[in-house]
Amino acid sequence: MDTINDFGFKQRKYMPVFPKANGKTTVYIEGYPCEDDEPMSATDFHGEQISAIYEQFKRYFAINELVYIGIDSFIYYSEGDITKCVAPDIHIVFGVAKYPLRRSFYTWAEGTAPVAVFEFLSDATARQDRNEKVGVYLNDIGVQEYFIHQPELKKRAEFRGWRRDLSGGIVEMEPDAEGGLFSEALNLYFRCEEQHRTHVRLLRPYLPDGTPITTSLEEQHLKEAAEARAETAEARAEEEALRRQQAEAELEKLRAQIAKSERE
Repeated sequence: MDTINDFGFKQRKYMPVFPKANGKTTVYIEGYPCEDDEPMSATDFHGEQISAIYEQFKRYFAINELVYIGIDSFIYYSEGDITKCVAPDIHIVFGVAKYPLRRSFYTWAEGTAPVAVFEFLSDATARQDRNEKVGVYLNDIGVQEYFIHQPELKKRAEFRGWRRDLSGGIVEMEPDAEGGLFSEALNLYFRCEEQHRTHVRLLRPYLPDGTPITTSLEEQHLKEAAEARAETAEARAEEEALRRQQAEAELEKLRAQIAKSERE
């Protein structure tokens, strides 16, 4: 199987369909701060998790120019009120231009809100992430789905998600037997993978059929493995062709000897 081309086919098959937002791309609005004094990630565990899933999302949604992925940047959701602001670890917005990159995301200017938000639990924010942020994201901002995850392997595993139902209420998603959750908004499945070398419990996205979305490093390893298999197959084919040539030469030599013997 051609793994890379096979993934490309599935990528197009499972990509969500959505309308273009009715706002306009807005890089920055004067008077709305776009920076604070906080580092991007709380710990190395969070940094590993954030960078990995951000890269996987970027790779998967690269084929659609109307998907914007924000990483640890401000979302302002009430025009004129700079206190109505959150900075999730990852947020994904459908229907808006991927580029140019924004300094912050302004829901009223862009004409839409993120479809999915991810927060990775830290000691400082875990209580807020589990409680009041559920209502802020789903009710106040209008996010469709909200997920929290504990990336530090030595801490208690916690992966939860909430969505709005058809009546507008908030419901917590039911995990499957493996503790995974399916995102209806993104049409992706999420499951945790324990990385014992780095002590990270990595949240990973999968296509609905279970195909993993790889990082660029994993993709490079897949390409190298495919090239190695191709080289091995080519070498075997050349070896087999040489054996056939030698066998045919031996057969021809034997025929010549028989013919000579018959003439004598």
